[in-house]
Amino acid sequence: MPTIWDHDPETGEIIEQPKSNAGEYSVSEIAHALKRTLEDTFGHVRVRGEISGFRGPHSSGHCYFAIKDEGAKIDAVIWRGSFGRLRSKLQVGLEVIATGKITSYPQKSAYQIVIENIEPAGVGALMALLEERKKMLAAEGLFDADRKKPIPYLPRVIGVVTSPTGAVIRDILHRLNDRFPREVLVWPVRVQGETCAAEVAAAIQGFNSMVRKPDVIIVARGGGSLEDLWGFNEEIVVRATAASLIPVISAVGHETDTTLIDFASDLRAPTPTAAAEKAVPVRADLLADIASKHARLRGGVRRLMDERNTRVKSSARALPRPDELLALARQRFDSASGRLEQALKANTREHGARLARIAPRLSLAPLKAVIANERKSLDLSGLRAARALTRLVEFRRQRFESVAKLAESLSYKSALRRGYALVRNDKGQPIHAASAVKPGRALTIEFADGEVKVREDSPKQGRLF
Repeated sequence: MPTIWDHDPETGEIIEQPKSNAGEYSVSEIAHALKRTLEDTFGHVRVRGEISGFRGPHSSGHCYFAIKDEGAKIDAVIWRGSFGRLRSKLQVGLEVIATGKITSYPQKSAYQIVIENIEPAGVGALMALLEERKKMLAAEGLFDADRKKPIPYLPRVIGVVTSPTGAVIRDILHRLNDRFPREVLVWPVRVQGETCAAEVAAAIQGFNSMVRKPDVIIVARGGGSLEDLWGFNEEIVVRATAASLIPVISAVGHETDTTLIDFASDLRAPTPTAAAEKAVPVRADLLADIASKHARLRGGVRRLMDERNTRVKSSARALPRPDELLALARQRFDSASGRLEQALKANTREHGARLARIAPRLSLAPLKAVIANERKSLDLSGLRAARALTRLVEFRRQRFESVAKLAESLSYKSALRRGYALVRNDKGQPIHAASAVKPGRALTIEFADGEVKVREDSPKQGRLF
């Protein structure tokens, strides 16, 4: 065996010590080896105990607390992503069943459970959690009676939130067909399990967001244990039900089962079949009631008409005859028509006399004076207009003559009169340089008193035609 040398602390002598063959490990190696051993040995476990030291999520979103019983305590961690998916609300003293993985935290040489799911243990814990949640939601006013909406008497479309494969939907459809067939829209959801609450809330919100909304919504499932019905106690379901603009009928479980959706809904039915009965009336009863009221209406109208006919006949016997009613009016008309001719003649004579008295005072002198004044005013206006027109014509003539003289002075003909000539080619275009003249081409020379046609034979000599 290899040896090592050491010294005696009392005497200071060097002594020989045997050397061990055991391998050396670092602290990190030991810690990670223990971590792997714990994870490989236990893997996923379910631990039952009481929550201790829970103070809510850390600023990072993770939760750190402990689970204990009478004899031991284990640290627990819930990562932020898992905490957001938990259905149960954690609180100190609540007995729970935690599902997760046993591992260690090397920095503290401690073992812990990383929880993936946690749920209350036993009915007592669930009831305590349910009561606390009920008080919280009631304090927010979600269960107030004034929030309840009336159920329509005869809805055209009924939305049903339930499992599409269970007996519940068959019972609802059967009862609706028996009472009053209506159009039914089924929104399939899971009515039990982890995704139940989210699916039910999404279904209620989905019906509310449709363009052609149903007139009433039935949320239904069959009976079950408290754990089975727990999805209908979740806040997300209660809040979606309270916020629904469409009336909601809850029919979860049997008559003795109570969930929080029952308090938030607009009407609670003890069973899914009862929900269908509350949603629509009985068609046969309605038809019978309408027939009865129709018969009563016809009988009432007949009796009313008979009574009015009798009253009319009785009143007619007390009335005088038409000839008697018109006799006095006819007499008054004959008397008035006899006096009318005389009154018209007297009126004519009176107006003639008044005209005769007024006629001498009438004269055309004022009218003639007005006409004379108007004529003088018209003659004066005409004279002023003639003068203005004459001045305008003279001004325009002078301007025209000035422009004509200017145009004449600027014209090339004035240059021709001073002894100049204008040479054009056979196309009538002016020629400005001798280089533009080519032999054999016809030219036109314009003078002040006329034009002369020539032909160019050479650059130096021209020939007249």
